[in-house]
Amino acid sequence: MNRYLNWKVILAFVALLIGLATLQYTSRLAGKLAEQERQDVESWAEAIKTLASAESDQDVSFALSFAEKNNTIPVIQTDAHNQVLHVKNIDTTHVRNRNFFLRQKISEFQRVHPPIIIDFGSDVNYIYYGESVFLMQLRRFPYVQLLILLLFFGILIYALTTAHRSLQNQVWVGLSKETAHQLGTPLTSLEGWVEILALETPGSEVVVEMRKDLERLRLVADRFSKVGSTPVLEVEDVNARIENMVDYMRKRAPEKVKIHFASAPQPVLLSLNGPLFDWVLENLMRNALDAMNGSGNIRIELKEHPTYVVIDVADSGKGITAKNIGKVFKPGFSTKKRGWGLGLSLSKRIIDQYHNGLLRVKESAEGKGTTFRIQIWR
Repeated sequence: MNRYLNWKVILAFVALLIGLATLQYTSRLAGKLAEQERQDVESWAEAIKTLASAESDQDVSFALSFAEKNNTIPVIQTDAHNQVLHVKNIDTTHVRNRNFFLRQKISEFQRVHPPIIIDFGSDVNYIYYGESVFLMQLRRFPYVQLLILLLFFGILIYALTTAHRSLQNQVWVGLSKETAHQLGTPLTSLEGWVEILALETPGSEVVVEMRKDLERLRLVADRFSKVGSTPVLEVEDVNARIENMVDYMRKRAPEKVKIHFASAPQPVLLSLNGPLFDWVLENLMRNALDAMNGSGNIRIELKEHPTYVVIDVADSGKGITAKNIGKVFKPGFSTKKRGWGLGLSLSKRIIDQYHNGLLRVKESAEGKGTTFRIQIWR
């Protein structure tokens, strides 16, 4: 997992480096092009000055060709009083107020470049100019490229995350089914030995309890075998299922642990897969027992709403640290020395994916306890 997270960090870092390198290189190119455009405008201004001051018999063909050469850089020529004399490479055909529009352009150009002064001796003109379309596109290019890179790496990371989660799910499903398969043989053998014991000691209370626990083990193996398969849902009374699980856990909880169930006043019908739903309740209560170290209270409360049902499982245990709340449902995460970290992960999968619901940590405080909430929509 850490290696996988490191790869995501590395990919993001590479994308950032590429973007910054492109931005720096493109900025250098843009700077050189901007300098070249200023030189072109200065040459254009010099050509305008030559044409304005030329004698009638002077050859101005070169200056004229240079004056007509600029086809990309937007230029506005004004007199000493900032009255517009000439406009080049600026489309004003669709502008209602041409004078106001050009005034705005002059202000815009002044923020980008200082004006170039044409000194005629007795008078001066000012050349205001902006940036060519190509230069503006060049300046925007690195940001567009950085956005594309971020989008690409975002899609790549999402694809890797999805593939990783899918592989993880396959591993846990395979592990669950293999666990069910491995449990099958010793369970069959144990059932045989219990029957032999029952023949030797008819009516023994020990045999009765052993049969109950064997049935429970069968149920656990059956639950593991169903992980990854679409379960069959049937309409059942949630009140009754919770009551049965509470009775089962009471007999197996330490004497100093009290389990309370606040049921709904009437049957609450929901579409459930009974064995899997029982598994979730059992997991939550066993986690609560582990958190209380042999003494405390577990309270289960069922509330019915018009469109959904809420089941809160609260304990008075040690609570969950703030840094671990976001990890409790991740496969493999466990604060216990012994444990696979499967219980809560599989429980969440059962509620979220199979029962149209949501399993989450409602609240938790260190030293005070934790409340898990199951919310199932009708």
